[in-house]
Amino acid sequence: MTKKNLIVGQSGGPTAVINSSLYGVVSEGIAHSDEIGEVYGMVNGIEGFLEDRILNFREALPGEQLDYLKHTPGAYLGSCRYKLPESLEDPVYPLLFEKFEEMNIGWFFYIGGNDSMDTVSKLSRYAAQTGSSIRVIGEPKTIDNDLEGIDVSFGFQSAIDVATDYIDKLQSTAKSHGRVFVVEVMGHKTGWLTLHAGIASNSDIILIPEIPYDINAVVKDIEEKEKRGKKYIIIAAAEGIISKEESLLTKKELKKKRKEGGNLIAAERLAREFEPYVDKEIRTASIGHIQRGGNPCAYDRVLATRLGVMAGELIENKKYGYMATFVDNKISSVPLSDVAGKT
Repeated sequence: MTKKNLIVGQSGGPTAVINSSLYGVVSEGIAHSDEIGEVYGMVNGIEGFLEDRILNFREALPGEQLDYLKHTPGAYLGSCRYKLPESLEDPVYPLLFEKFEEMNIGWFFYIGGNDSMDTVSKLSRYAAQTGSSIRVIGEPKTIDNDLEGIDVSFGFQSAIDVATDYIDKLQSTAKSHGRVFVVEVMGHKTGWLTLHAGIASNSDIILIPEIPYDINAVVKDIEEKEKRGKKYIIIAAAEGIISKEESLLTKKELKKKRKEGGNLIAAERLAREFEPYVDKEIRTASIGHIQRGGNPCAYDRVLATRLGVMAGELIENKKYGYMATFVDNKISSVPLSDVAGKT
């Protein structure tokens, strides 16, 4: 009997450690050569696969070269933001599975965040609906740590380290000049990254998307800190923060308000808002995409590799339609139906 092949892709925003997880999947696939034929990679995820951009890992990273993935930041296979249609009747599904059959794919792995797990869930459901033998497995990745069903996602700790170091380095200039610094941290819908980096860097005020802020309360907090002798203020603000007034608006109304205000980033909007009330020089900074890059920390390297290996073990144990996960300090798995598309 001809051995089935394995294919893996990466999707969504890259992290410093996404390749460590890729290493775990690929190395396990190659190690099980008695059961698995070729180990392929989708270049630029589902989108690239539909355009036939595929590589063979045994040829692309032979021998010890595969080990480089464990400490190489960014997405080796390239990423995409392709979102599969909600309806499983869409013609893209039979097209994808025809391509899988042509390549004799038996196992499909996808490494990514919320949208990627939604993709995995849809493909898994379509496979079950059509009686396909292709097995679909998800591998969780996001610096936002906002995936359902996992305590800590890989990439999160590395991003915290970058953001904390960035804010730490602003402390000296803020203190020297007695300034207020508003530092914008990534996190459009969730504040895990801002919260942890803010606590770790001893920021004075932390603002996150889940809790609409009251500008009067922010100003009052600054004044109280000044009365206690604090000469400078560091505010860690997530990119997705909204005020209490903005939380009452519809998405359309909020978009119009932001556009009329010049589409400023969160740090600039906040600084402009409380500038009339604060008798200090105000500066803004945005950490930006460096939170997704750089060398991954040791914790993330270990976690990503362990999750990658668990994904390989799911194949070995014929446990399909699951996502490798990390709960209560243990590597395990969770049904995709419980986590896909959820925060």
